[in-house]
Amino acid sequence: MVQPAASSPPSVDVLIVGAGAAGMMCAAEAGRRGRSVLIVDHARNPGEKIRISGGGRCNFTNLGTTPANFLGENPRFATSALKRFTQHDFIKRVDRAGIAWHEKTLGQLFCDDSAKQIVRMLTDDLRSAGAVLKMGTGVDRVARDGEGFEAALSDGSVVRCASLVLATGGKSIPKMGATGWAYDTARQFGLRVTETRPALVPLTFEPGLLEKLAPLSGLSVEAEVTHAGDRGETSFSEGLLFTHRGLSGPSILQISSYWREGEAITAALAPGEDVYARLKAAKEENGKQMLHTALGHIVPRRLAESIAEREGVKGKLAEIGDKTLRRLDEAVNAWTVKPVGSEGYRTAEVTLGGVATDQLDQQTMAATPVPGLFVIGEAVDITGWLGGYNFQWAWSSGWAAGQVC
Repeated sequence: MVQPAASSPPSVDVLIVGAGAAGMMCAAEAGRRGRSVLIVDHARNPGEKIRISGGGRCNFTNLGTTPANFLGENPRFATSALKRFTQHDFIKRVDRAGIAWHEKTLGQLFCDDSAKQIVRMLTDDLRSAGAVLKMGTGVDRVARDGEGFEAALSDGSVVRCASLVLATGGKSIPKMGATGWAYDTARQFGLRVTETRPALVPLTFEPGLLEKLAPLSGLSVEAEVTHAGDRGETSFSEGLLFTHRGLSGPSILQISSYWREGEAITAALAPGEDVYARLKAAKEENGKQMLHTALGHIVPRRLAESIAEREGVKGKLAEIGDKTLRRLDEAVNAWTVKPVGSEGYRTAEVTLGGVATDQLDQQTMAATPVPGLFVIGEAVDITGWLGGYNFQWAWSSGWAAGQVC
């Protein structure tokens, strides 16, 4: 008796793993070219990181986006994609979708209403382009199959594809399902992956320092935070927040991408203020004034009291010499501290590092050693500053891959 031939697994032109910002952008672009596209994700809903970003309003891009706003082994790699699909191109799509938005500080753009509008825009785009979105479905294993790939999905099905796109992002926010799947899969195909670490993340202090700073927990100030490293000095002037674990706030999240264990950071807690001159003038005007009162006119009262106590200085201004006033100036605007770590991937907004850019084509995001394989978004060793830059990299890299995959 002749046995019937085994049926071949269904095939698509493009299989995209990861229904986040980059993956959905890529799916829509590939679908518009007439490619058959399947996009899968193990999460229940698409675009979960989009949904929670920006306090639920999604900081979807930044007006000032340039390659200078990115880190990585070779940040210039991002130039091609960022120039070919710019922040202005994405804004046009947002406008066409009827999504109202506003600009906050430093060029950051947010939805007036809800981040869910951006998710809806993307899912509408990919579906109108004919792409199929399959949620609650992961990839158990994937292998080369001739000139294409074969993937076994978690629902028990098997699918073949000519192009495979890794768009699952990094390890940040594991409670939302983030894993290192893209890195592991890239390594499986022989691609080099750079060191990965939490970025845009609060920094933590050792217990002794935490105890001294405990009264400041919850206090925020505008600050200039500086890190001096092998590649020079980097500074960010934004909010700083004292927490029960250490420091957070935009300036700290920004500097965390540059900081490494064992290194110090320096914070100016009253940037632009000549603390010595102000205390000297206050002393001449009213020497009976208490130090913490005078200092409390320059920085918040709780911070003033903490600094005075930490420096061991108390009493009336008339009793305090110029040398001590200069030391207080330094304590305010050159406070140097050495964090012991960060809060890790649990609270990190992004992952620093990823698939090495020398393994990828900067115009197409294709893996040069593995024809048909593409890597986009956060999975690539390109990491943006805080403020909408990482979303723009997702849109730009997803768009670039979508033109050719």
